[in-house]
Amino acid sequence: MNRTEPLWQRVLNDLRDRIDRGEFGGRFPTDHQLMATYDVSRHTVREAVRRLQAAGLVKRERGRGSFLVPDTHEQPLGTLYSLFRGIEDAGGTQRSVIVARERRRDADAAFALGMNPIDDLFYLERIRLADGDPLAHDRAWLPFERVRGLLDVDFTRTSLYEELARHTGCYPTSGTERIRPVVPDAAEARSLGIDPGQPALEIDRRTFVDGGPLEWRITVVRGDRYALRAEWGATSEVSTRLLPC
Repeated sequence: MNRTEPLWQRVLNDLRDRIDRGEFGGRFPTDHQLMATYDVSRHTVREAVRRLQAAGLVKRERGRGSFLVPDTHEQPLGTLYSLFRGIEDAGGTQRSVIVARERRRDADAAFALGMNPIDDLFYLERIRLADGDPLAHDRAWLPFERVRGLLDVDFTRTSLYEELARHTGCYPTSGTERIRPVVPDAAEARSLGIDPGQPALEIDRRTFVDGGPLEWRITVVRGDRYALRAEWGATSEVSTRLLPC
């Protein structure tokens, strides 16, 4: 430790190093444990932890103690992406809890896909986990006759798009997304492991293959664990319009 720095700063620097090394797992030491470890006052410990909270590294929960905030998953805009592949490529482990995988009819989904309300759809609903923690509540509808082979797929640890290519030979060639802030209902909040009233992001995605509709998907993702990234240059063409929520 640098002895010319304030005491709280020395404790903070050491805690950051220990967090980077993965020393704490998910649970963060209590104030009393930190006071004993560093032989400092409660005021010093609380100032260091306050700075960790401000940096988004630690979260305090009344009655439960302090926890490390899981890594945020970042997604670039303007490109087709797979949540499964993005998490795995970043070194994480993606797993899904399958809520529903079935043949059904849904008038709203059929309308979104440009189909007849009585047409059969393939419906897949999953709770997406990143390193064991809930990240997203995902619902997808596709024309059943085109993807009927997906009924037999175990989606616990795989990507919908990879299975589409494997079982049907098709893959999205274009798509649109509309992203807006939402407050999940009580059931969604429980599935995402967040407090009631905590905001999230809703991603409304429609994908196409050779100009024809392929998929309508609604994904509610945790706002505290998901970030969107846009990149542009001096020659980029940017089009922006405000959409009513």
